[in-house]
Amino acid sequence: MSIKIGILGYGNLGRGVEKAVMASEDMDLVGVFSRRDPATVKVDSGVKVYHVDALETMTSDIDVLVICGGSATDLPEMTPKYAKLYNVIDSFDTHANIPVHFANVDAAAKSANKIGIISCGWDPGMFSLNRLYAHSVLPGGKDYTFWGRGVSQGHSDAIRRIDGVLDARQYTVPVPQALDAVRSGQNPELTTREKHTRVCYVVAKEGADKEKITNDIVTMPNYFADYDTTVYFISEDEMKAEHSGLPHGGSVIYSGTTGGNTNADGSTSPVNNHVIEYSLKLDSNPEFTGSVLVAYARAAYRMNQSGDCGAKTVFDIAPALLSPLSGEDIRAHML
Repeated sequence: MSIKIGILGYGNLGRGVEKAVMASEDMDLVGVFSRRDPATVKVDSGVKVYHVDALETMTSDIDVLVICGGSATDLPEMTPKYAKLYNVIDSFDTHANIPVHFANVDAAAKSANKIGIISCGWDPGMFSLNRLYAHSVLPGGKDYTFWGRGVSQGHSDAIRRIDGVLDARQYTVPVPQALDAVRSGQNPELTTREKHTRVCYVVAKEGADKEKITNDIVTMPNYFADYDTTVYFISEDEMKAEHSGLPHGGSVIYSGTTGGNTNADGSTSPVNNHVIEYSLKLDSNPEFTGSVLVAYARAAYRMNQSGDCGAKTVFDIAPALLSPLSGEDIRAHML
């Protein structure tokens, strides 16, 4: 039996989810749902496009709804709303607001006996799991997260809102010296500026004041003011040729120790240092994130079929539930 998937939202992430569903033999894509006029939305799979209002009447047609909205305003409203109708998945990534979002989705999903898995992706998501694993195995250690080199879509959008900017891409870049210090187990105390730099490629409108644009970027609070930021002005052709993709990635690095115990004879055992690293190098941030969402959609369906309900995060999902393989196959080939 195939798992019936619906996609709400058809931007970069929605397209990534679509590709992942099309590649999954145990899933069928029922439709794409949009706030736009369905006639204006052209989808790669050829599946039917519906207006979002159709979700009110299609509860028997969809097993899991993958919600591909933005964390600022879309997901806080959409995920609790549709958790009252469907098993849902989202990629909510405003870390400070996760507890409130979880509580809202939990109440909605439990009222309908549905599952709502929030904050799926690579961070939060895969990186979160690796932070938890490391802290559990080596309590008392220290974790570091580095992002990039990769395109930050939110920061790129912030630059495009500046007067005189036609287009922009912003890359987050780890500082090599900081990475080396962490990987060597030095456990440095690093400021925001010491961990990452920001590199901006900007296409300016004709006649725009480039000096003012540069100043507006590097002094922008919450985005660039706390970082060493470099701005390059390029042509539209250069932007299309060299910066049309959405690569990203990063690393979670954890340093911890074992030993140092006081033995029965009063001696102290030697201290041994350990470094755990999990890294990603992604050609397409939205396609990888979409693939994570689809794996967790499989888990949501299975959990709900077994009678579970309420909000969940990646911490609550057994890894075997993500795989299309049987438990026997997983144990035989991956354990």
